[in-house]
Amino acid sequence: MDESEKLARAKQQVAAITGFYIHLIVFVLVMLLLLAINWVATPTIWWVQWPFLGWGIGILGHALAVFGQLPRAVANWQQRKVEELKNKM
Repeated sequence: MDESEKLARAKQQVAAITGFYIHLIVFVLVMLLLLAINWVATPTIWWVQWPFLGWGIGILGHALAVFGQLPRAVANWQQRKVEELKNKM
């Protein structure tokens, strides 16, 4: 892997990490807003846990994709596919 490929992969990883943190910040802000709405509008019925649970699973999946094994698997597949297509040309 030459320096330009390393730079491109590093930029891609930084963009993925940035996207995750933006997603996490939006999640926290929206959940706080929903919690406040739930508390004011219907304090006896707690429904806010359902969007928290659903979106929280999405956040967990996003974190695994960014920080877990998934990006390497996708990157490896992309690299193999590029090589395969390049060899066909």
